[in-house]
Amino acid sequence: MKVRAQVSMVFNLDKCIGCHTCSIACKNIWSDRRGAEYMWWNNVETKPGTGYPTLWEDQEKYRGGWERTDREPRLRLHSRGGGLAKLFFNPRLPTIDDYYEPWSYRYGDLLSAPAGDDQPVARPVSLVTGDPINIEAGPNWDDDLGGSPVYGAHDPNLAAVSEAERRQLFLLERMVLFYLPRICNHCANPGCVAACPSGAIYKRGEDGIVLVSQEKCRGWRMCVSGCPYKKVYYNWGSGKSEKCILCYPRQETGQAPACFHSCVGRLRYLGVLLYDAERIERSASRPDHDLVQAQREMILDPSDPEVVNKAAEEGIHPAVLAAARNSPVYRFVKEWRLALPLHPEFGTVPMLYYVPPLLPLAADRENGCYDLGGEFFTSLEQGRLPLRYLASLFSAGNEEIIRAVYRKLTAVRVHRRAATTGDVPAGELERFLAEAGTTPEEAEAIYHMTSLAGFDERHAVPPFMREMAMEMSVDPADRKGEAGTGFLRPPKRGW
Repeated sequence: MKVRAQVSMVFNLDKCIGCHTCSIACKNIWSDRRGAEYMWWNNVETKPGTGYPTLWEDQEKYRGGWERTDREPRLRLHSRGGGLAKLFFNPRLPTIDDYYEPWSYRYGDLLSAPAGDDQPVARPVSLVTGDPINIEAGPNWDDDLGGSPVYGAHDPNLAAVSEAERRQLFLLERMVLFYLPRICNHCANPGCVAACPSGAIYKRGEDGIVLVSQEKCRGWRMCVSGCPYKKVYYNWGSGKSEKCILCYPRQETGQAPACFHSCVGRLRYLGVLLYDAERIERSASRPDHDLVQAQREMILDPSDPEVVNKAAEEGIHPAVLAAARNSPVYRFVKEWRLALPLHPEFGTVPMLYYVPPLLPLAADRENGCYDLGGEFFTSLEQGRLPLRYLASLFSAGNEEIIRAVYRKLTAVRVHRRAATTGDVPAGELERFLAEAGTTPEEAEAIYHMTSLAGFDERHAVPPFMREMAMEMSVDPADRKGEAGTGFLRPPKRGW
């Protein structure tokens, strides 16, 4: 057993309202500069939809992530020899048109236009070339299913649903959508790290955050192709690759990442997970049907004495272990089994998990009772968003895992309905809890975490022990001469 600590995330999609506040917060801090105009380290997509960049989930096109072989997972993009050839020609790269050509407006035209009968307009101009352009795409161009016959209907995940389900999905009276916020998954088995020929991308040992060394990056962009989630970007101004850094400078001072801090829907949770690094390859090699369960088994119980002892041997500080025991991510992923990885079949073992959106439910009120009629789960399976579609997103096609998640989410709702209105028969409540494999205490805990939890409960930022990590490679005495005098001010949230 090799215990590693990983800063991990959970997004509760039931609470995302698609306001893009997270995207703007990230953009203003990290990618509002030349060469990064088209980058959205945090973006919010509408599902069903083709996403950003267009069709990023289509690995037949981009060849990102890993594929399973008889012996071990193999990088889908290239072999060692093939990687050398791709330095000179890589057809698996998304183009600027797959993202979108960033633009601004020539606002001066509003003031300098000559007097006339027509209202002056500010013409859009490309931020790349400076030439006038016709705007044809954006980071969430099919927002709220706008233009769904063009974008939503070409969602790769719709291949898993039947033709009848696909037709019903886009009937006007049944149309349904949800939002999918995406950042780098900071995977345990990242394809971008494996694809980089210069070794510029690395995973920090103390927290698992994946970073790009701007000194080592040569701009070969294999990381862009190798990441199946297309969350590594090429800065055309600097000639280097860039990606989400999970706001590690903020976390090192005890602050949550900017997109977490600004989230209006309070749907983001952050905390430490402990995992067994020796199980990564085994987990990524399992059949699609078992991938979610294999990833759950890889995550370790921070209260297990054996895990605690092995973590101490691996140099994980007791304060980090305490943070892991307080992690909301551990509760969502391991204890409650509600949060699932996005496209686990890509083989990267992503460390960002999603609670699927709860679908509309049908029920009747009769004789003062909330009649669930025994058709409750059947109605769920025949909901406006097919379970097969959600299984394609979050469980590599395993529908039973999706059903289990929805049984528990539904049981929590029924539990709260019984507690607040008292119109659910006791027998019905017990049946829902039993079928979901949960208890009233767990249902109450899930309700609290998803609805009432405060900032500190949702964001268990661990102590990063950065000074201890640096001591392994840098002599602190080298910096001693740079010390000075002054006043100590504790870090605080200040933006």
